[in-house]
Amino acid sequence: DDFHYGNFPEGFKWSVSTSAYQIEGGWNADGKGESIWDTFSHTPGKIANNETGDVACDSYHKVKEDVNLVKMLGVQQYRFSISWSRIFPDGTTSYVNQAGVDYYNSLIDSLLKIGVEPVVTLYHWDLPQALEDIGGLLNETVVDRFNEYADFCFKTFGNRIKFWITFNEPYVITWLGYGIGVFAPGINSSPGEAPYQAAHNIIKAHAKAYRTYEKFYKGKQGRIGMTMSTEWAEPKDPNNPSDVEAADRFLQSILGWFAHPIFKNGDYPEVVKKQVNERRTQSRLPVFTDAEKVEIAGTADFFAINGYTSRLLVFNLVHPTPDWLQIVPWGMRRLLNWLDREYGHPTIYITENGVGTSDATVDDQIRVNFYKAYINEALKAQQLDGVDLRGYTAWSLMDNFEWNSGYGPRFGLFEVDFNDAMRPRTPKRSSIYYNQLIRNNGFPLLQRDERITGDFPLNFIWATATSSYQVQHYVNIRIMFNLYNDGTNGDVACDSYHKFDVDIELLSSMGVSHYRFSLSWPRILPSGNRTTINHAGIAYYHALIDGLLAAGIEPMVTLYHWDLPNALQEEFGGWVSPDIQDLFVEYVDICFKEFGPKVKRWITFNEPWGNGVKAYKAAHNMILSHATAWRIYDTQFRWKQLGKVSIALSSDWYEPADTASTSDLEAAIRATDFRLGWFAHPIYLTGDYPEKMKTQVAKKRTPSRLPVFTDAEKVEIAGTADFFAINGYTSRLVTYQDKSTWPPMFNLVHRQEPIPGAIQATPDWLQIVPWGMRRLLNWLDREYGHPTVYITENGVGTSDATVDDQIRVNFYKAYINEALKAQQLDGVDLQGYTAWSLMDNFEWNSGYGPRFGLF
Repeated sequence: DDFHYGNFPEGFKWSVSTSAYQIEGGWNADGKGESIWDTFSHTPGKIANNETGDVACDSYHKVKEDVNLVKMLGVQQYRFSISWSRIFPDGTTSYVNQAGVDYYNSLIDSLLKIGVEPVVTLYHWDLPQALEDIGGLLNETVVDRFNEYADFCFKTFGNRIKFWITFNEPYVITWLGYGIGVFAPGINSSPGEAPYQAAHNIIKAHAKAYRTYEKFYKGKQGRIGMTMSTEWAEPKDPNNPSDVEAADRFLQSILGWFAHPIFKNGDYPEVVKKQVNERRTQSRLPVFTDAEKVEIAGTADFFAINGYTSRLLVFNLVHPTPDWLQIVPWGMRRLLNWLDREYGHPTIYITENGVGTSDATVDDQIRVNFYKAYINEALKAQQLDGVDLRGYTAWSLMDNFEWNSGYGPRFGLFEVDFNDAMRPRTPKRSSIYYNQLIRNNGFPLLQRDERITGDFPLNFIWATATSSYQVQHYVNIRIMFNLYNDGTNGDVACDSYHKFDVDIELLSSMGVSHYRFSLSWPRILPSGNRTTINHAGIAYYHALIDGLLAAGIEPMVTLYHWDLPNALQEEFGGWVSPDIQDLFVEYVDICFKEFGPKVKRWITFNEPWGNGVKAYKAAHNMILSHATAWRIYDTQFRWKQLGKVSIALSSDWYEPADTASTSDLEAAIRATDFRLGWFAHPIYLTGDYPEKMKTQVAKKRTPSRLPVFTDAEKVEIAGTADFFAINGYTSRLVTYQDKSTWPPMFNLVHRQEPIPGAIQATPDWLQIVPWGMRRLLNWLDREYGHPTVYITENGVGTSDATVDDQIRVNFYKAYINEALKAQQLDGVDLQGYTAWSLMDNFEWNSGYGPRFGLF
């Protein structure tokens, strides 16, 4: 799954695709004959919501609009299909519908005018109904009828067409149309025989048309092939020959069924013949004559493949999912490699690849991620594996009629409003991304993402981190909160309370210089105040600290990491009450006295940022509590303990969606003020909240819900940090959006979105955006006067328990390199890095799902 930077070769063909029935509409316009899909969709109960392709995207009347969409994408090719019944209404050459011919001439000429090559599919599932009435693909006469139709198209359009596709996805035609009957023509009366006969006639029809093209047109025109399809079949156990054979049998039964005759010996694969023949005494698989085998073999100038997803195969059993499309990018690379080996290193074109969404939206980040991942796997196959891949086609140009699913799945790079008679088209985010890919011809390494080499300073701190509730266990507000949930809780967690010696061994094995952990307030003061001091808890932390120091590891201690004594929450509401300030100071004073001689770096609060009206009050009290704690240490303990105290703040990096837009730039700054400046501005600058924050909150209500610091408190707060501790994981794209009714917090008059193309990690909120770390560090450096900075948390989760966590290796490599750039190239005074976390642990309301651990 490593991302590969690089470019496709010069001349690589970028394309986009559609098919006639799915977009054209005009089902009976200007003399067009009825197709099997017209008949099928007009039959109640066959299509979701009884929808039809009668109008579809109305492309029959919108050639100019469609060509403009193609032009916007910047593709070199546009793959579309001709409707057989639009040219020959009854499927035969007895009557040519000139209006249909004119339509395709207009489309082809318009494409050539903008420099786009037409790639024409002759048959994309819409057989003339008149031919179906006499047996359709089950009647061998269809071979000659198709050849006559193809010959007419070669003669009429071929002087402008360099790429021809005879049939699209014959496996789908035969099995879904003539086997289980869920696609037109809806035949399911003989699923054990009809698909084989239909396939037999398709192969012969393809071969005959190819030979016609070869004899009369090829030297003057272009190339011709057939588009086949398959899912990649992954053996469940690659070391089990039976599973490997099952996977190969799957591929041969779907793809080899057609590819083996065409690319190899003119006959079906032996495994397919064996599989079909052993089911019945008289084989249901038709037999090619020796002459037909010669006619069929070698009838393709390239290998055209449609690939979307992958399957896990085990002997005697296929494991599908209810919805057929799972996103499995690496399957594309494996499929391309299999084609390369199986069929003798052919020239390959990916003629369809894409993903659907269930709703109509232009904000289709899932499609952006899909294209980025799949096309990158195709690049690996081409660059790293030597596959002769010459082109890639995205499905589809626009939302369209998705066969028996109607207009539900949306596969388009452009949205179509099917509720509007004019069928307006709107660009989606993915269309912009695909255009960018085409302009770059792949994935060139941006200067922003280039790695540097170098060393951090000799005294640089390397640390890892945990928090008490996530790895220990004890009754506190977090446990009381979890009593109301049916799921897991942190009662035992990693049992570090009884295993701290094992944890120290892990830390020693890593070679870290520091270990950041938190003290549990209720483990030291069970009731939250001095009335009861738990000496066992104090002894536990002494033992942990002494063990760390004996191992040459310095403790970095957080006083509060979210686990408030429940007694204080019940007594006066916890942090929303000013009463808590004195109690926090009592707790801090005990900690400084007990552990201060052995601790040189303290963190008062971890990530105090929150949300909601009460959060303003809670944050106010936390800032005052922090400031008082820092002043106590500064006046009473610093001179003899020689330590440093700060607060660990957290923030995403907020990237303006449009760096040229003043509104977006201001929105990004506003987002940072509401997340980071809320606490950093008082502590590192003026002792008060950022002006933008005060102004914005005051707009919402009179009086403002943001509490006010007195002048004396501002003096007390300002400057109460010996270093800047920052927790950073991800980045967000920010755009201005005036939503005056939104809550006056994080989304205030700005909108946050995922970074286009970033890799989605676990949990859902975490996208991998390494360059955001460098930008965040530089912003801190400028905004807060070149402070000494420590990264006190950074890491990535996985969704499963595995020791093979390559995604985490890649994450650390990329993020730490960005930190190195900030330190070496930009002059940020970065003096330490902390990986989150030492081990998998209790991830708050996500339970034990996300795994962040190095162990």
